[in-house]
Amino acid sequence: MSLLLRVTSRRAPFVCRSCSLRQTRAISDRPKFLKGIKKQEYVPETPVRTRFAPSPTGYLHLGSLRTALFNYLIAKRTNGQFLLRIEDTDQKRTIPDAEARLIEDLQWAGLQWDEGPGVGGPYGPYKQSERTEIYQDAAKQLLESGHAYRCFCTPARLKELAELRSSMGLPTDYDRRCAHIDKAEADDRAHRGETNVIRLRAPDKYPSFYDINYNVVGGATKPAVNNASESYEDPVLLKSDGLPTYHLANVVDDHHMKITHVIRGTEWMPTTPKHIALYEAFGWEPPRYAHVGLLTDKFGNKLSKRNMDIDIASFRNKGILADSLVNFAVLLGWSSKQQNETLTLNQLAETFTMKFTKGNARVEEGKLDYFNRHHKLLRLRPGDPLFEQAKDELVALVGQNGHPGIDPSILKDRDVRGHVHEALKYSAHNFTTPADFLKTHDFLFE
Repeated sequence: MSLLLRVTSRRAPFVCRSCSLRQTRAISDRPKFLKGIKKQEYVPETPVRTRFAPSPTGYLHLGSLRTALFNYLIAKRTNGQFLLRIEDTDQKRTIPDAEARLIEDLQWAGLQWDEGPGVGGPYGPYKQSERTEIYQDAAKQLLESGHAYRCFCTPARLKELAELRSSMGLPTDYDRRCAHIDKAEADDRAHRGETNVIRLRAPDKYPSFYDINYNVVGGATKPAVNNASESYEDPVLLKSDGLPTYHLANVVDDHHMKITHVIRGTEWMPTTPKHIALYEAFGWEPPRYAHVGLLTDKFGNKLSKRNMDIDIASFRNKGILADSLVNFAVLLGWSSKQQNETLTLNQLAETFTMKFTKGNARVEEGKLDYFNRHHKLLRLRPGDPLFEQAKDELVALVGQNGHPGIDPSILKDRDVRGHVHEALKYSAHNFTTPADFLKTHDFLFE
């Protein structure tokens, strides 16, 4: 009997009747917003709208570049739109030049947005600090519908409550002291200037959500309401200064900007049920979500500034090409069906899907060097701007007195630029950075 026959003639695995019933019930009990969603939606049939929403509390790093790249590529693959939104409501932690650097680094990587800062669009403004009135109106809408309430508890009272609950071994969530205040009374107190925040009245259980990558429907890991201990998660939506928290701003912006798909790291999965609860409270349809694993080092530790998770400008200053870094980043959690892994941004946009790797992605710096060599080899040809740039940098280094392995007096009677041109042309496949090239090819200048 052939191998094919042996394989196909195997009996189907036994599934007990109770397990089968549970699976059927789980499918039929899916939330309303999941009805009609395909089990696998790796390449949407219609144009999608995605966004990258960085906070200017830090610079663009490898992990955030990958997130932006995934959202950019699926938008381009489907002839959709990619938006840039600046989430700058955390004014205390904002770094003055971070927004400008974020924009500069994204443009250097080739990720030009269709709507956003400097471009405009029909759903602006695209900076959260300029959308305060929109969030306040949304919070009032939830107050009117009863899905939110004003909380007048002072920070001191909340701290004391949390410490007391912790000492008793109870959850440190809120106790809903203010949830029972009559709305008219609460509005009057707020109108008279009494400090307050607006909280979501959390449902007894957070709703489930569908994930394109993990193909699971899962709710929150803990109940939002614990009546036995009188603890209620009830997250703050609008702070006392009138600015929104991340949860409110994220949901309101994605809805108003008509975002259809959100690709983000798995660290955001625990917050997704809260966002779905907000969508349901507003009566809005949520976008499709695809969560991707974290980036780790070879030991499985989350990347830090000490091991590759550095800002993008550092890669650029080390001589890494934009195409090389993009090629490297996109394969951290996604794989191409192309035999040749060395791909440009345009080539990636033609074949990209949302079929991501499940689990975390290990970052190996040697792979980045590999892509950098290959992309430079594709472009290091006479006439290419990269070739001329490399030649200029090499000429400058050769002319520096005391450069290791180079004696300027040897070259004084020779055409240095012409000699560098021939040396680079001869050994372009070994070029990484000008300094490394001279160090390993000093014999060409003897």
